[in-house]
Amino acid sequence: MKFLKTVTLFSALCTMFAFLGCNKKNAATTSTGEKNFKIGIAKIVQHVALDSVEQGIIDVLNENGVHATYDLQNANGDANTAAQIAMKYRDEGVDVAVGVATPVALALANTISDIPVVFGTVTDPLGAGLVTSLDHGEGNVTGMSDAIPTEQHIALFKELTGIKTLGYIYTSNEANSVSSLELVKKGCEAAGLNLVTQAITNSSEVKQAADSIIGRVDGLYLTTDNTVFSALSSLVQVFQENKKPIFSGDVTGAQNGGCLVASGFNYYKAGRATGEMVLKILNGAKPDSIPVRFMTDPSDSDLLFDLDAAKNCGITIPQEYLDRANMIFENGKLTKK
Repeated sequence: MKFLKTVTLFSALCTMFAFLGCNKKNAATTSTGEKNFKIGIAKIVQHVALDSVEQGIIDVLNENGVHATYDLQNANGDANTAAQIAMKYRDEGVDVAVGVATPVALALANTISDIPVVFGTVTDPLGAGLVTSLDHGEGNVTGMSDAIPTEQHIALFKELTGIKTLGYIYTSNEANSVSSLELVKKGCEAAGLNLVTQAITNSSEVKQAADSIIGRVDGLYLTTDNTVFSALSSLVQVFQENKKPIFSGDVTGAQNGGCLVASGFNYYKAGRATGEMVLKILNGAKPDSIPVRFMTDPSDSDLLFDLDAAKNCGITIPQEYLDRANMIFENGKLTKK
């Protein structure tokens, strides 16, 4: 009997310690007994679009009464820094790790296996290897794609400007930018345009790339390349001086002027969509049960025309297109409808 009691006590202790061990990374509680979650949000670089994603995530969680502390990190365009951030989140035990943009999302997914990972604004999650299906997450990973209608953008750009040769500057070591390049090639083929490309590896090369490509193209198309957009002002300067138009697939980054036309989804709304996925996970949903989300609702998208840039390039935007826009940049000011 004494032996049985000892075994029973030992089993109880093992069960207790196992339970405590499994929950060592669970959310702490506030003074009122509510859970206080720790959320890690890391972005590849700092610029207005990714800042908007970050804010959208935080706003959704705050609005839904989530008590959380946030570990906000910026990889400054460096893959090694992204890997260090991922190890920090893993070792310190955040409740959810969010990776904004492909390089950071990959670092989190490759480093963390026992904590939910949510990616935000990843153009091609299949090509990046984050998931094997868009219908559901993969293990502890799910998220949101910022894929844009590249072919339609290029067709519109040709219609508005009459260009014959399109330029494209992209980051060769970012999976989303390489995937976008293939879409740009298809768009140019469909529109009957010649394509001239210029690869970069970091934001310090953007100005040099613009100088290199400017004499060989009639206009420039920009996808959602975070490295390029982190140095957008230097690129815009080169094209303005040469009176050549830019079409931006990122409206947020174009709101300070310089891009003839910008069309794409609202990055703050994209952040809110990502935040809603984080909220589901905090409420008990498993990442592999949540499909990859896309911004497909027309209300999620913005259309901007820069009349200052149009005048500089000698281009007239038809009124029918101006009527569709919800943002007009003119005389150095942005007006939202």
